[in-house]
Amino acid sequence: MINLAGLGRRAAATAIILSAVMVPALRAQEVTDEQLKAARGAIEAIAATNGFDNILPNLAERLKTTLIQSSPNHEELITKTVDDKALELAARRADLEREAATIYAKTFTVEQLNAITTFYTSDAGKKLLNDGPIASREMMKAADIWAAGVSRDLNAAATKELGATLTAGQEPIPGTTTTTPPAQ
Repeated sequence: MINLAGLGRRAAATAIILSAVMVPALRAQEVTDEQLKAARGAIEAIAATNGFDNILPNLAERLKTTLIQSSPNHEELITKTVDDKALELAARRADLEREAATIYAKTFTVEQLNAITTFYTSDAGKKLLNDGPIASREMMKAADIWAAGVSRDLNAAATKELGATLTAGQEPIPGTTTTTPPAQ
């Protein structure tokens, strides 16, 4: 039992050491300036990081709200201090852009990134970025309507067919309507 516990500890320690050595090696995969340039072009073309613009302002507002709730008499000082500190941190937004470019550079080839940029800076690409979400939403509505109709028709056709083929002595299938002919 003691040997198994010791073996388990050694295996865990080995896994930790290997992950400490291997993970940085995987992250250290270098990208060229050409890859980063192409990645930045693609990111800009598709506005991939525009949604991150509100992260810092939202964090600052949340912090101000929290601090003002705990010290309402110092609202003006809290607001000024948090805003000043947020402005100091705004330069770090470039770190996020570099990280995004690195991710794209590792994910796509330079040729693919250039093709992405070319398409999304074209009129068709711009139209897709602008109107694609609307088209997708409308397609989902159409698919929901279509599915409801197909479900209704499948249910009706299957229950009608099954109702017609079952013997008279069996119970009716739920969802079907059976009428008994009037006695003569």
